[in-house]
Amino acid sequence: MKGDIYGGHRVIEPKGFLPQAATKINNSPEIFSNEILIDVIALNPTSTAFNRIRTECQGDKEKIKDTIIKIVETQGKFQDPITKSGGNLIGIVKKIGDDLQGKVGLKVGDKIATLVSLSLTPLKIKKIIDINVDTDQVFIEGDAVLFESAIYTKLPEDLEENLSLAIMDVAGAPAQVAVNAKPNDVVVVVGSGKAGLLCLHEAKKRVKPTGKVICIEYSEEQCELVRKLNLADYVIQGNAQHPLEILQKYQQIMGDRLADLTINTVNVSDTEVSTVLITDNEGLVYFFSMSTNFAKASLGAEGSGKYTKMLVGNGYYPGHAAVTFQIMRDNPLLKTYFENKYLI
Repeated sequence: MKGDIYGGHRVIEPKGFLPQAATKINNSPEIFSNEILIDVIALNPTSTAFNRIRTECQGDKEKIKDTIIKIVETQGKFQDPITKSGGNLIGIVKKIGDDLQGKVGLKVGDKIATLVSLSLTPLKIKKIIDINVDTDQVFIEGDAVLFESAIYTKLPEDLEENLSLAIMDVAGAPAQVAVNAKPNDVVVVVGSGKAGLLCLHEAKKRVKPTGKVICIEYSEEQCELVRKLNLADYVIQGNAQHPLEILQKYQQIMGDRLADLTINTVNVSDTEVSTVLITDNEGLVYFFSMSTNFAKASLGAEGSGKYTKMLVGNGYYPGHAAVTFQIMRDNPLLKTYFENKYLI
């Protein structure tokens, strides 16, 4: 039997919705003829989702396990009920539906990372083997189903799978920098988690030799890391939830030269207005984070008399996996940092 290309046939409730917006989907491993069954190795929830769950569970690994299992058993997928974000996974192709045979560039046994959100991916967890509360990675035994419209990438042989899993969750961010940053631009990256670090590298690559890259980060430790990795021309330590503080610190460095491109990668709320204020009216703001409140962004821009263009953080862009994998090959210092963090 053939299912809907976007997975609508898997929706249990409410009927008529697509899987991402649905509250419950069918997570049976019995696949339709245009689906792919994945033997899951690990989940990588979004920073926004995992940070909320970790905080709620006070860092207790067993409580985090129970929370994740309850979410998946209730919904048939992993979608944080508060932030509504998901993440991605890595796994091994277990079965390919008859209608997709020879059409998807995959064979049984291929190891892949999904490039669609866990918030729409049918998932059945048999067992949670372990959770790394420092890297947001959840190692499981389980099955996942990809729809005909799903996107994915084969894992490269020259990178460890845990590293590939970690960076694929944020691959859309540096790809947008690659597309939108130009020589002589001023590019600002707000936040220096994994998405922020990848964006900083790509920005420096794209704006050289005459452009400038600026990092705005709350944590002194992360500020020092950015300096150590030589990823920014200027590093501003400040609280992006305080717009006037950020604007003042930015202008102390750049004067009236506002950013041509600003990428917001933080996993906390209320940083929208700061991001808009430091961006030129002819510039572009890319809100990558799922913690973004787009009403606050829109109304904040209106209230401050800014007509800056704003881009919703679509996690997909054609070729984004290749862009992100290439960063690891081009930047040994950054790759070593990620390996030390994610291969423990």
